Amino acid sequence: MAKKAEKPATAPEIKLKDMTADELKNKAAELAGKIALARLEKAAGKAKNMRLVFNLRRERAKVLTVLNIKKMS
Repeated sequence: MAKKAEKPATAPEIKLKDMTADELKNKAAELAGKIALARLEKAAGKAKNMRLVFNLRRERAKVLTVLNIKKMS
């Protein structure tokens, strides 16, 4: 039987691993600002993409995870 091919790393994952700690902190702060704006738009009923807040929170979590891994090592 043939083995399943591993999924190639996606572009955001490759980018995050190559970023420095300062760049990751800046990215996390930028995403926090975008989350706040998206929440305001959602509350005002102007949001076109209702999952935007969820997606931004998820992306920020990835950034913070990579940052914590870098701090530990």
